[in-house]
Amino acid sequence: MLSSDADGLSSRGAAVEIADRPRREVTLADVARAAGVSKSTASKALRDKYGVGADTRTRVREVAEKLGFRPSAVARQLTAGRTGTVGILTNDLEGRFVIPILAGAEDALGAGELSVILCDARGDAIRERRHLRTLLERRIDGLIVVGGARTEPRPSLGRDLPLPVVYAYAPSADPEDVSVAADDRLGGLLAAEHLWSIGRRSIAYIGGDPTYDASRERAEGARAALAALGGELITAPMSAGSWTERWGRLATARLLDEQPGIDAFIAASDMLARAALDVLRDRRLRVPDDVAVMGFDNWPIIVTNTRPELTSVDLGLQELGRYAASRIFAALSGEEVAPGLDLRPVRVVVRDSTVRNDVAAD
Repeated sequence: MLSSDADGLSSRGAAVEIADRPRREVTLADVARAAGVSKSTASKALRDKYGVGADTRTRVREVAEKLGFRPSAVARQLTAGRTGTVGILTNDLEGRFVIPILAGAEDALGAGELSVILCDARGDAIRERRHLRTLLERRIDGLIVVGGARTEPRPSLGRDLPLPVVYAYAPSADPEDVSVAADDRLGGLLAAEHLWSIGRRSIAYIGGDPTYDASRERAEGARAALAALGGELITAPMSAGSWTERWGRLATARLLDEQPGIDAFIAASDMLARAALDVLRDRRLRVPDDVAVMGFDNWPIIVTNTRPELTSVDLGLQELGRYAASRIFAALSGEEVAPGLDLRPVRVVVRDSTVRNDVAAD
């Protein structure tokens, strides 16, 4: 009976195998050939990658669907001979700046069907090296190093790593590494230009901790914009400062006492901007009628809960994470990825603290 059953199973198995034998799988090369583009362009189009026009992307996708090319084939092409995993190493897993970057990177990597291994070094260099060793032992295909609360250049992990590495938010101190970061100076410039465009001419800056590059660069951008427009940035004559709301209230009060004609504030963070709103309310100054206020970071929990809602500079952190992942994809696809720091654009999100909705609607 055992022999008979085994023969029966073998026979049925063979029949199924013959009946279900698949046709030759459609490859990325087939799609590229039919769409009249290169394999690299086809891969970019199917992965929503930068550098492909909308018409080309649409054509490639239509061809892929017609040929029955499965999206997962992109991942197989990309990870041929690899483990299909990318490491993300951070020093501040709970930080409000890091989380959106991680989310953006994970979204992009997941869309490309790459798995993510996340490690938190908690600001400890020894722990970071241990995590790096573990990731390398897991034979990851690429590594994204995400900075913590500070944006200052961080020590490089070295040039001898056998895989592509991208530093995000806090760039590597080595110019030969690939780094991507938000353009803080541009943010300050756009903030000042926005306030000038709505008629403000006495614009003050509330900085955070002066040892942070972000605070200094945002001030430099605002100062440069106003100088080009014929104005001058007002700053508090104080060397000390912090990112706390207590400091924000103190700095706002001193600036108003010294320069009673101030008609706009740029704060180096949304928390500092919220503190400025408190002081202005206490002094019976109307926002934005008497004084306009704007912050930095576009942190949803603050900007939509202040009264009035807060205009803020959005650093595009989630998009920054996606872009960092795209640099990994590019390297794994065999593209040349330029070393150095790539500063990504930021934008001003206008709300009622600078332009009331009813005015904007007019």
